[in-house]
Amino acid sequence: MKKGKTSQLKIFGDAKCHYGTVDAKNLKTVYIVLQSWVEPIKDFENWDRVTGTIKRHIKHVLIEVVDPLLFEKHNIVDLDFRSSGIQKGKRSFLNLEITLYLKNHIDFKSPILRDRIKTIITSVYTDSIKGLKYFKVHKSKSSKEVV
Repeated sequence: MKKGKTSQLKIFGDAKCHYGTVDAKNLKTVYIVLQSWVEPIKDFENWDRVTGTIKRHIKHVLIEVVDPLLFEKHNIVDLDFRSSGIQKGKRSFLNLEITLYLKNHIDFKSPILRDRIKTIITSVYTDSIKGLKYFKVHKSKSSKEVV
């Protein structure tokens, strides 16, 4: 018996994004996934510090943008980004998963939920991933650009 659901968000040209839940009937949590390939703009001594800065910045953006009437104050940010292999001229995979806890029951297909999630992921993406200017963001690993 399948209970989980996902919904694609075609917001960004250089990143894949979707949101979902593991139990659509008893909706308590919603997760948002953003996946992309990033290429460093310049070299840094300590990439662990840079990835920590990005994760901390994402948490600060969430505090500002998450609707307190719809979602709980606490959330989970899982930034899966291997800092050990980052080097200029090489693309690395970035996977961001944000788990949000709902205050009240709402339908998974609700336009209100979808709009709030779009607002959240757009803010996180523009402020924390593209806005910090550590990386160029690409949709795929290969450098073949479609013209």
